[in-house]
Amino acid sequence: MAQPDLFDLLQPAVLHVAGIDEAGRGPLAGPVYAAAVILDPAVAIEGLADSKKLTAQRREMLAIEIRTHALAWCVASASIEEIDSLNILHATMLAMRRACEGLALAPCKVLVDGNRIPQGLICPAEAIVKGDATVPAISAASILAKTARDADCLVLHETYPDYAFDQHKGYGTALHLAKLEMHGPCPAHRRSFAPVRRLLVSS
Repeated sequence: MAQPDLFDLLQPAVLHVAGIDEAGRGPLAGPVYAAAVILDPAVAIEGLADSKKLTAQRREMLAIEIRTHALAWCVASASIEEIDSLNILHATMLAMRRACEGLALAPCKVLVDGNRIPQGLICPAEAIVKGDATVPAISAASILAKTARDADCLVLHETYPDYAFDQHKGYGTALHLAKLEMHGPCPAHRRSFAPVRRLLVSS
């Protein structure tokens, strides 16, 4: 049996770095989503960028590539009830931690988009402001989280067709606010958010 080369023995082990990002902190309805991704350095995925800067069609195409070629990925969420009981910031951090814990490979480090790091992560972490535009693994996580939440909004639209979730994706647009005024909040709405809470108090 051939003996390993000394050079090979001196090489460091492969370091798995995960990118984490969220989608859905701002909307008035639906869960908040987060994704964690460990990219394969041997497989380049062209076009990774902040999910908000991509068209819906491009996001969907890239999401397929990410799920196919990444070494590991996981999408997780925090429920409407958790958002209302914990507040949106803590619920987002919970979703991020769940995504990290759900990876099939244990990361040696986590890079988180923004300026906050979830507590209780299984490895060291670094927060990177605007990381979704500069760090490929975070961009990939941004895309998976966004496409997962958009898919959830289509389900919400089928369940509550009066609210046009397929169009505004839960954000507080003029259309969404008009639907809220017309029909009142539905079970998918976040009771702790001011526009929804105001309608509940006045009803």
